[in-house]
Amino acid sequence: MSGTLYVVATPIGNLEDMTYRAVRILQKVDLIAAEDTRHSRKLLNHYTIDTALISYHEHNEKSRSPQLIAKLQAGQSIALISDAGTPCIADPGYRLVSCCRQEGVPVVSVPGPSAIVAALSISGLPTDAFRFIGFLPAKTHGRCQLFEQIKNEPQTIVCYEAPHRLIPSLNDIGEICGMDRTIAVARELTKRHEELFCGTVTEALAYFGQSGVKGELVLLLSSAPPRQPEGTVRDALIRLHEEGNLSWKEIVKQVAKEFGVPGSDVYKESLELR
Repeated sequence: MSGTLYVVATPIGNLEDMTYRAVRILQKVDLIAAEDTRHSRKLLNHYTIDTALISYHEHNEKSRSPQLIAKLQAGQSIALISDAGTPCIADPGYRLVSCCRQEGVPVVSVPGPSAIVAALSISGLPTDAFRFIGFLPAKTHGRCQLFEQIKNEPQTIVCYEAPHRLIPSLNDIGEICGMDRTIAVARELTKRHEELFCGTVTEALAYFGQSGVKGELVLLLSSAPPRQPEGTVRDALIRLHEEGNLSWKEIVKQVAKEFGVPGSDVYKESLELR
């Protein structure tokens, strides 16, 4: 029988956030695949875990994955950890998990800290729907292209950004999404100097421009304000009818929703057109 790959979440700052289960799993597996073995050794030493370590990061995951799959198929159990938080979330690991799925090797989640979820939970922004877009592009052109794509998203946007690029990114957000757009910046989550800023882009530029920025960041952008429909109800009815893709019943329903008016009123308007 093959071994099991455990995807183990580790603290994003405060070592006390390690779960009992995570400690137990890391103690019992045959091998721990870590993003940075030197960094992870500090965590393991803290919990007196002496399991062997092997490096697994973005630069060697293609070549390392077959080696780990062979060990798993030979019956060894392996824990996958990243430098902080949950592996595979904007971190190496998904290739190994995908290979395990293809080869029939069991994969088990050992959940725990996640900077994305931690930031969302304290931001005060809507969390019923959100979109995680990973790390922002390093160049202005790439960021602006991305912000153009997401500026009208009807959900909270969550991303990671480096501290030295926060101000340029805020400027790009302000230019494309509006300086009055609400954002949140979670800094150094669970650490001694944890901080959460909430406000408009203008306020964020003033705040971080004065104090400077250090530490790990999660940047959250509020959902786009509702878009006002163009023209009148009659204009919309005519346009949709001429497109010929919908029945009158469907047209009435769509226009009523778009303009936020009673369906009966839109229905009467459609009768006059017909």
